[in-house]
Order: sequence, then structure tokens, then C-alpha cells
Amino acid sequence: MHFRSTVTFFICNFVAEINIDVFFLLEVAMFVRETNSSKVFVSRLCWQLLLVAVMVIGCTGGVAACSSDDDAAGRQHTVERVRQRGTLLVGTTGDYRPLSFCESDGSYWGFGIEMARAIASRLGVEAVFVKTSWPTLTADVLADPQMFDLAIGGITITDARRETMLMSDGYLANGKTILCRAEESEAYRSLADIDRPEVRVMVNPGGLNEKFARDSLTHATVIVHQQNEEIPRLIAEGAADVMITEITEAPYYVQHDSRLAAPLLSEPFTHGEIGVLMRRGQDDLLREVNAVIRQMKDDGSLRCLHERYELLYAY
Repeated sequence: MHFRSTVTFFICNFVAEINIDVFFLLEVAMFVRETNSSKVFVSRLCWQLLLVAVMVIGCTGGVAACSSDDDAAGRQHTVERVRQRGTLLVGTTGDYRPLSFCESDGSYWGFGIEMARAIASRLGVEAVFVKTSWPTLTADVLADPQMFDLAIGGITITDARRETMLMSDGYLANGKTILCRAEESEAYRSLADIDRPEVRVMVNPGGLNEKFARDSLTHATVIVHQQNEEIPRLIAEGAADVMITEITEAPYYVQHDSRLAAPLLSEPFTHGEIGVLMRRGQDDLLREVNAVIRQMKDDGSLRCLHERYELLYAY
């Protein structure tokens, strides 16, 4: 390699490594030229400095332009993609009556399903539902290629989820409670009554119900059952004694199965809200979702939806 090329290579790498100010580089080059014009080597060096400065300016401008173009392409964003596609892809577990349930014919119904359709309507598209599960929910939201635009249906807003994903404003009050057999409802009046070795507690896997049971019930026998929608029936039949569930889910099963009771419904162990979950970088979609929630709160339609599903309205 020629000496001049070596100098150029060294200067380029030096500039890149220390992120030197380009205008300072220009000043150095001019100073070297003015004070050492009689020295051929230094004169050449100054021209090398000037050349590198121009290259840095060009590269920096090019990178900035490229970054700007990439940002603009990213901000073509979810809403535009959804409208071009004509459908809003909605991830949901389909096992959580009355918020999200998938019938044997593949049709979906529930409070969260109606919320999803309201969001899709605002965007001028149809909602298409994509099956996910509680154990795989986070991985499915973050999957690449993307599986769906947002997830809905009994998803509690938590700090842990907000650390890695986006969550909407709350649209439904939530909290942990229990289902048990009606004839044993007097036996379970507190968490301490449940946290005994002889009490069999059944939960679905991977979600906050299992986490709550593991964290709060260190003496009870925790049983994990894969199908959330089957657990109430199993409790009624005696396969377990207590189901950890939510105040949004328990009333539905009590109303539809006289063998069941929810003795702590008015005294939930936790307090929270349910919202819409999506991956980061979809702030435009998040704004649209929050706008729908605000509008439904303001015009009374959210309260009407609560009443239709016999859910507690907390707004």
C-alpha cells in the first residue's frame, strides 16, 4: 500500500473512531497548509485532510438521509398498512368467556371481540382474528414476521408488559378472584383459607393467573390445566377445589352453572385494568386504539357494552 493511501486510511479510521468534528478537521488542514506550504509531504497531508473532511460530510449527510428515509418508511406505519390490507389482524386466545371465545365453527364472540371490531371500524377495515395462547402471547406479539397487529381479550395492563411492548388505556376493570363449588363457598373467605395443603388450586398455564397462584399460594397444591375454558367445569365436578380467575370471568360461569360460586367477587385480591397489547413501533395504531376507547367512554357505548356482558363498569 502506498504511503499516501496509508495516511488516508489512517485518517478515515481515526475520524470514524473518535467522531471528530468535521469543521475542526477543515481548520487543521488549512492551518497546516498555510504554515507549511513549502513542505511537499505536509502539503499533501493537508489535501488528504481536506479530502477526508469532504468524505465525512458526504457520508454523514448520506447516513442521515438514509436514516430519515428508513424512519419515514417505518412510519408508513401500521395504520397505513392495515388500511392497504383491508383487515386488522387481531390476536386473541379465544378461551376466556365472556371476553374472547372461539366456537367450534371458528366464530368469535365476547366483550374484547366487540372492542376489536370497534377499532377496526374506526380504521375502515374488517377485524380478522388470529389464535394465540397465554403461554405464547408475548412471543406471538413480538414474532418476526409479525403474526397480528394487536392482541385483545383479557390482557391485564402490567409494568412488565409495558417494558417491552405497547399497551393501550384500560377499558375494563380487572382483579384476581376465585371460583369454587357453591356448597363450599363459606370455606373460602380469604387468601389464607385457600393457601392450605389440602386445597387443590387449578390454573391455566403461562398467564398472570398461574403467576399469582405461584407467588401467593405457597402451601396449596397448584394444578396447571392446559384449557382455560374447561377449568370451571372441572371445579364443579370435583377435579380441583378452587380456580384462580378474574372478576371479569367468574360471574359468567356462576350465571351459567349453578354448581359454582364466586364468594370473593366483591373483594378481589388484586386491582387492575385490561387493555390492548401490541409491539413497539406502532404508536400510530396505539393512538387510534386509545381514541376509540376515549370515544366509547364519552358517548356511553362502553358502559352499554359492560351492561350487555354483565361486567362491572368502573369509568
